[in-house]
Amino acid sequence: MASNPQHTADGKPSLLIVDDDPLITDTLAFALDADFQVYACESRPHAIELLRQLPQAPQLALVDLGLPPTPHTPEEGFQLIADLLGHSPSMKIFVLSGQNDAAHARHARALGAAEFIAKPCDPATLRRILRRALEVRAAELSTRQGEADALVGESPPLVKLRSQIAQLADSPFPVLIEGESGSGKELVALSLHRLSQRARRPYLALNCAAIAPTLVEPTLFGYVKGAFTGATSNKSGYFEDAQDGTLFLDEIGELPVEMQAKLLRVLENGEYQRVGETQRRVSTARVIAATNRDLRQEVRQGSFRADLYHRMSVFTLVVPALRDMGGDKLMLLEHFRKFYAEQAGVQPFSLDPGAEARWLDYPFPGNVRELRNIVIRLSTKYAGQRLGVAELEPELDLETEPEASAALSAEGGDIVEQALKHLEHDHAFSLDETLRAWERGYIQAALRLTRGNVSQAAKLLGINRTTLYSRMQSSAEQK
Repeated sequence: MASNPQHTADGKPSLLIVDDDPLITDTLAFALDADFQVYACESRPHAIELLRQLPQAPQLALVDLGLPPTPHTPEEGFQLIADLLGHSPSMKIFVLSGQNDAAHARHARALGAAEFIAKPCDPATLRRILRRALEVRAAELSTRQGEADALVGESPPLVKLRSQIAQLADSPFPVLIEGESGSGKELVALSLHRLSQRARRPYLALNCAAIAPTLVEPTLFGYVKGAFTGATSNKSGYFEDAQDGTLFLDEIGELPVEMQAKLLRVLENGEYQRVGETQRRVSTARVIAATNRDLRQEVRQGSFRADLYHRMSVFTLVVPALRDMGGDKLMLLEHFRKFYAEQAGVQPFSLDPGAEARWLDYPFPGNVRELRNIVIRLSTKYAGQRLGVAELEPELDLETEPEASAALSAEGGDIVEQALKHLEHDHAFSLDETLRAWERGYIQAALRLTRGNVSQAAKLLGINRTTLYSRMQSSAEQK
């Protein structure tokens, strides 16, 4: 599978370090160079550019939260976590930051970071943490193929999803899988393949967000010698290599607009051409796509073709968010704690009734990925122990915006009625401060809904990205 990077040519596992302080990146690179192939970047755009150039994504990442252009706030670091996991879901990410606020740590973990490590960290300790993460990652990848069709849970949304998978598995038509980040969309794609008559044929996965726009066409369709600089021989693409198996296109919403017409042509009649040739080729692969974006909204905005969307979404599967799966949270807890305890050779932890109730009540904004990471941390810290709420809650994302919450807490009535009540009871009222609190609240809400994606948050708020950065910076300075 294309999303599972291996070791580098010299046998070392690869590590991405993203920090805007060159002293830190240089020091860490020097300390870890003997054990890892280290790639250092100073910003999120630089890291994304590097990832798109590498033939395989690093297995590990150390990420600072305070990155340009807003190094005094964690939002850029939060966004990078989402970007890295969108690029390579199997990557293990550690937040290495001086911003050791507990709320930042919790939110970073909810987004998918494996752990939060405060600066400074002893290199020997850091090396042990990274080595352990590699062992966990290897165990996860070794079992993923065998458990491809094991969707854990018995909640009505999951039972419905399993029924739909069984119904659509043998269909030759495309399937669009929708769901939030971390909800398990690739697991659904694997299940569709494993339960179909194509199960013994190739299964290839391409993350559209993990590849430079200029490389999408040659990657999907292949190229001939001399088609462009660096094309020194003929090469087949994913459609050709998939043969009559399955091609999974993750993050389909990231596909460049100019490529969408060519994908539509393949879906309609199977026809495509290698870059630089005139020969017509025909694909018999079944295409499954996935997205965590609202493609209907993208169509309305003109960034996704309506005809491609309608062709892809004839059959649509919606992966439920973990917050809607009720008791499945406990089934997943049991599933993962048994696996990671066996993998580490320790006794699994357990939860007392209070902690179990808190577990069921927690919405898991990072979905199954967040739940799994929490289980890993608890298995490491409390092997064989019975845990209460006091041990559990530090692992949960409880980030709040107190000032905004106070301004937004009134329920019922229109905004004038709310304002009347506020003015009647608050004799030290400040209109400027109230408006700032509302703005902070809406910004924080938008960032939560988009899992820290600043671009998508700006769209929700109806402003452009640079304006949102400016307001975030202004809000941080006023606190």
